[in-house]
Amino acid sequence: MAELRIGTRGSLLAKTQSQMVAEALESATPHLSTKLVAITTTGDRIHDGPLQNAGGKGVFVKELQQALLDNRIDLAVHSAKDMPVERPAGLTIASTPRRADPHDVWIGHAGETIQSLASGAVVGTTSLRRAAQVRAARSDVRIEPLRGNIDTRLAKVRQGTVAGTFLAKAGLDRTGLLPNDAVVLPLDEFIPAVGQGTLALECRADDQSTMAVAQMIHDAQTHAALMFERRVVAALAGDCLAPIGVLARPRNLDQPQNAGWIVRALIALPDGSEVARASLMGEQLDEPLFSLLIETLHRRGARQIMAKLAAMS
Repeated sequence: MAELRIGTRGSLLAKTQSQMVAEALESATPHLSTKLVAITTTGDRIHDGPLQNAGGKGVFVKELQQALLDNRIDLAVHSAKDMPVERPAGLTIASTPRRADPHDVWIGHAGETIQSLASGAVVGTTSLRRAAQVRAARSDVRIEPLRGNIDTRLAKVRQGTVAGTFLAKAGLDRTGLLPNDAVVLPLDEFIPAVGQGTLALECRADDQSTMAVAQMIHDAQTHAALMFERRVVAALAGDCLAPIGVLARPRNLDQPQNAGWIVRALIALPDGSEVARASLMGEQLDEPLFSLLIETLHRRGARQIMAKLAAMS
């Protein structure tokens, strides 16, 4: 392979992540040369308003996937949380490098926390999942859409346009933009998005050469967690837009191979008035653990929430 063409979105975070992947692949593969190819997605072209109004899931990946199918790139680097459950025929997730920190962080204006916000304070987010969880804790705050890259959103907090916002810690760590006063939200209180902190490297299913290269930086545990989380979403809502959080994580990150797993999940109404959540432990991410998680969520109201979400769509 003379040169591996790696498709990336044009944002600072996307290019940083894709450059990390390129360097890791070159380091792991003798004589490999890589080239980043910037591709603008539908999500990048929308600067205001909720993404669900522009077609929902997939707005950050569709153009990259089409570039793969058109043979304009060999490998696409996605944030796994942006990928719909249903994916185009002819493509495959070739590799998932080791997961970064999956936590959400809260950045408040002048150091304000979620608990200290004044009644009626404006929280900026376009995430249904984040909005539902903050509304469940603080039904008296207002949610306003807040789009843009990391710098833009941090600036709007500093300027007082919003009282605070949420960002993924993985992206802040990778770009070196984590504010000193950021509050890392506990996983048992604020469940992250499916695949948060995980990169998914996608290629054509018949491109064995690219697949072999991508496998050089593959992490099997990260892949197992991602597949489990995506299966939970498929069982709860498929590709319908819904406030859902799922996380599968080794119980002991220092000894992940023999640690067993903690799995957390929630589904909520957008206004946070109804939330079904579950947290379970298991030795393997297997069928019994998956079935028990879904059963527990249903016992705690998930089925009723799903019916109400369907009626809203």
